[in-house]
Amino acid sequence: MLMIRIIYQYQLIMSRRRIPCLDSYLDKVNISLWPRFKMVFDMHLNSLRNANVRTLWEDDVHPHYVMRRYAEFTASLIQLNVDYGDGQLELNLERLRMAVDDLLVKLAKLFQKPKLQTVFLINNCDMTIAVLKEAGPEGSKIQMHFEELLKSNTSIYVEELLMEHFSDLIKFVKIRASEDPSSGSSERPISVSEVEPIIKDFGSRWKAAIELMHNDVITSFSNFLCGMEILRAALTQLLLYYTRLSDCMKRIAGGSSLNKDLVSISSIMYEIRKYSRTF
Repeated sequence: MLMIRIIYQYQLIMSRRRIPCLDSYLDKVNISLWPRFKMVFDMHLNSLRNANVRTLWEDDVHPHYVMRRYAEFTASLIQLNVDYGDGQLELNLERLRMAVDDLLVKLAKLFQKPKLQTVFLINNCDMTIAVLKEAGPEGSKIQMHFEELLKSNTSIYVEELLMEHFSDLIKFVKIRASEDPSSGSSERPISVSEVEPIIKDFGSRWKAAIELMHNDVITSFSNFLCGMEILRAALTQLLLYYTRLSDCMKRIAGGSSLNKDLVSISSIMYEIRKYSRTF
């Protein structure tokens, strides 16, 4: 591709200088280079499609070397397409992106724990986005794809992380908190005895659980800024779950007896701000 672009620049120079004697030669070189480029590009494509996933897999959630090669290779070709807008090259890059997507998912599935699969996908997407950003706005289409992938996997990770530490709270909020205790429509109305153990459990260990979440995040993600955003998202989601639990408790007959065990929203907000600063 470098040679193709150099030939094009030579053709422009010759045209400006009105020297036509090399036109035929430069055309022939250009015509011979494109099939060669296509052949080499297809070799890259096939190496991804036919890769032995078990040979490539490493028990490490940090960015895989194949993904780094892909990101740098793609960023280089995007740079070489600036001011040219070569549709054929863009099509080839899209084919390559689909092949690397498929390989990335296969590699992720080799991790036994779903949470590790998600961490692996996040780290690889984040690294790919960082490399593509260096190529400038021309790589926005491919970059947007990985940003969407990063966003969806971040949401999955946040839920997995919270379920590890606050499963009872989350299950209650998702299943029971939306019910109206005064309507009588529920077969089994929410009672104080049902909510009390959840509130007391949260009150006794929420700070320790947040510390564990913090430690999990800083050891899982290679990009600290990405990790900080994920931790903030997890703590914000936790705050939303706890707010819904508190609101539900206020609607229960006799729920006011648990007020002394409630953690104030301002206390949780303080912890969110504290970890946002120190991470």
